[in-house]
Amino acid sequence: MPVEFLGIAATNNGSETTPRSGAAFDKDYTLRLARAHEDHGWDRVLFAYGSGSPDPAPAAAYIASRLDHLRILLAHRPNVSYPTYAAKTFATLDQISDGRLTVHFITGGNDREQGREGDTLTKDERYTRTREYIRIVKKIWTTHEPFDHEGEHYRFHDFVSDVFPVQQPRPNVSFGGSSPAAYAAGGAEADIYCLWGEPLARTAEQIENVKAAAKAAGRTDVPRIQVAFRPIIAPTEELAWEKARRTVGAIKARKENGEAITKRHNGHAQPQNTGSQRLLAIAEAGERYDRALWTPTAAATGGAGNSNALVGTPETVAQALLDYYDLGVDILSARGYDLLGDAIDFGRHVIPIVREEVAKRDAERAARGPQTFTAVNG
Repeated sequence: MPVEFLGIAATNNGSETTPRSGAAFDKDYTLRLARAHEDHGWDRVLFAYGSGSPDPAPAAAYIASRLDHLRILLAHRPNVSYPTYAAKTFATLDQISDGRLTVHFITGGNDREQGREGDTLTKDERYTRTREYIRIVKKIWTTHEPFDHEGEHYRFHDFVSDVFPVQQPRPNVSFGGSSPAAYAAGGAEADIYCLWGEPLARTAEQIENVKAAAKAAGRTDVPRIQVAFRPIIAPTEELAWEKARRTVGAIKARKENGEAITKRHNGHAQPQNTGSQRLLAIAEAGERYDRALWTPTAAATGGAGNSNALVGTPETVAQALLDYYDLGVDILSARGYDLLGDAIDFGRHVIPIVREEVAKRDAERAARGPQTFTAVNG
């Protein structure tokens, strides 16, 4: 099966290790970073969402109008706009990008962060709202006659959009989470299910949970699986591990100086969302897993988002990614701590190895042809 690579479409050069040097929306840097991804083999980039961050939709439109091939993953929280409005925004962006849009719906795992924009629903209520929201957006994208909706969270009448996506029947829907409620919602509605990088055995368990949720929802297909990591690469193993230790040292130094290295979990000693709780539990149980997974980066950030690292030479990290591919992961998400430099290095040195190995696997599978089994009576 084909493999895809997802990078980050940051609007400034700040990261957990380095404070940004300019405004929150640095137009020149945003384009430069996106172009680096397009020029170095990446398939798409994520425009993330934060309550006080630049609006990702116009930032994505800015990039889409200036680049020819790079695809867009747009993060969106259902609490920030009515689904009728959002569906039109997404369809317009799909038109601007000539059909390069996927929408990532965020339910929200932090009450305080959600409350910053007036969202007072409980976590369970947010999941039911997200499922309703996604279904409405899908219907608006594919319905050319006016319709009414009477739901638990949304009500409207006689609505029909005059703008439709380029992609037919609709753009893909992306979703993530590690709780039973997340599996149920994403298993039912998502085309792509997103996970944070965990040890192989735990990732395999999560994939099975997603498949079971899709089956329970009555689906005959299953979502594609995406897994996210923070690669730390260098020409030798020794240099890579030195770089990894420097990275964690820089994160800890910023925290000790009272700097806000991430906007997640502010005001809480422990994260509220299941995904971050899992990352911290994994880090507490051990620093190194499998071929190259390293957890101190997650521990240092409090399990904030995509934070487990893959450490090693490009060959080591590529083989680690292939281990996940062999589990059924066909979208590999990665971003470094030097956003621009690491995007270029990863694109030059890791992506080609993975693509070549995936092509070999596919060729071998095709050469074997359909598998047949002979019954033997004993």
